[in-house]
Amino acid sequence: MPTLSFKDRGAVLLACLMKSLSVSLCIVDSSGNAGTAIAAYCARADIACSVYVPESTSSAKTLQAESYGATVHRIGATRVETAVRAQEAVKISRAFYASHVYNPIFFEGTKTYLYEIFEQMDYRLPDMLFVPVGNGTLLFGIAIALQELFAWRLIEKFPLVVGVQASQCAPLALRSAEEVCLGTVAEGIAIAKPPREKEMIQLMGMLHGIFVHVSEEQIVQAQHQLGLKGCYVEPTSAVCYAAYRTLIETHPDFNGLTAVVPLCSTGLKTLH
Repeated sequence: MPTLSFKDRGAVLLACLMKSLSVSLCIVDSSGNAGTAIAAYCARADIACSVYVPESTSSAKTLQAESYGATVHRIGATRVETAVRAQEAVKISRAFYASHVYNPIFFEGTKTYLYEIFEQMDYRLPDMLFVPVGNGTLLFGIAIALQELFAWRLIEKFPLVVGVQASQCAPLALRSAEEVCLGTVAEGIAIAKPPREKEMIQLMGMLHGIFVHVSEEQIVQAQHQLGLKGCYVEPTSAVCYAAYRTLIETHPDFNGLTAVVPLCSTGLKTLH
């Protein structure tokens, strides 16, 4: 992960696609990590990149994107409104919309996460897979890989996929009709109204997965606990460890199951 988040997996394929299409300018909207990853690979491919982020995005992430030569636009709005502004800019400039939410090539990159787990666990999968869920880029990738492994008869069943959200912004876990995000330290999944919400719900139904949510206190505690284990992660990564600890404490039958908890991004990303 050259830019220190899992978004590199999708960004590299998206940049390759743009290069093959002779794209000279792209626009991306992001809460931070996808923007920095796409900016990095665009720099490598000599493609101009404009990144639209909410005002609340960590300065470390915007500085990183700028270091790759990207132009960063801070939008004083929600993550959803930021996407709308980026899409408006695409229409005006006719730039390539390098969306990690809508472009399927991005998921072909994130699915490699599951392939690596499969290989590293001697060609099997754990009983449980924890996934932080905002716009669903990792979830969609995992779903593609699971279906492929099953179709190729390399696995006989799906593991339990646990989609994790922060309680203060959990439209999927709480199924609230209101587009409300009260603010969370897990900025990478602070999506009040995911544009592909219905698809994610249908996907989890097909996988027989579950959505859970964790409190701000649990997220901060999990981040601290991971630090004591030698892993410095950003809060968006800590949500999965928080969920894992909560599930094994409240469901003793989960205790004997194997689980993989992704540490998707370094804590350096959220330093101010």
